Amino acid sequence: MKGRQVKSVLVSLLATGIFLLSAAPAGAEQGKGYPNGVPPVPAGKPPVPPSGPAPKTPEGKPDLSGVWVVSGKTTLPSEPSYQPAAKKLYEERKAAKGKGDPEAFCLPDGAVRVTDLPYKIVQGPKMIVLLAEGNVHSYRRFFLDGRTQQTALEIEPETRSGISVGNWDGDALVVDTTGFDDKTWLDSTGKPHSAAMHLVERYTRPDLGHLNVQITIEDEKALTKPYTFTRVFTLSPGWELEEYVCQAVLDGVLPAPTAPLN
Repeated sequence: MKGRQVKSVLVSLLATGIFLLSAAPAGAEQGKGYPNGVPPVPAGKPPVPPSGPAPKTPEGKPDLSGVWVVSGKTTLPSEPSYQPAAKKLYEERKAAKGKGDPEAFCLPDGAVRVTDLPYKIVQGPKMIVLLAEGNVHSYRRFFLDGRTQQTALEIEPETRSGISVGNWDGDALVVDTTGFDDKTWLDSTGKPHSAAMHLVERYTRPDLGHLNVQITIEDEKALTKPYTFTRVFTLSPGWELEEYVCQAVLDGVLPAPTAPLN
């Protein structure tokens, strides 16, 4: 009796093992994950942005809330004016064709780099939070409670996304961000920056369906002069951020998405 029970248990365990191997995520190299980094998540086509006037908050400020998708390319529109060492680093990264991209290894994109997946802005009178669907579901906080940049930096003096303090300049939200490390890329081509980067953003909502963000990058250790450009985001009514567990995909626990999350 005991022998038959042991044999039955062994057969059951063998069958379970075969099932688990057959259920391994496609492309994950039998549970080993993606040693060269996760593939990009496909982006869905956003809806046509609605028309109408930009809404206001009860406090009379422009309401930036909503789910937003970047319009056009996610890379910077041109190359910043780099100092020699930063230029050399950028050329090395371009030659490597994405090898070592932090985003591919589920590390935060930082404050400048964006994906073509949705972002969500949650707005309150004392703080605005910017949430990302892609990458690692990273977030940024814009403190609007009157604290100084120096006080804010006491929370985390050096991070990938920095520490942001905002204030209203008429209908424009001005966000000042410092406290960076130098570990993120400015876009997918590998454009670098140093820990001395200082970021100033102006968020304006000209109408219901559009959000404009003017970005100025100052970096005394990497750039020869400030670099300014503007991104446009469109509102995606009815969309919500979906779950994407980058680390589980990297480790081979989950398959890489083959269709848009939205």
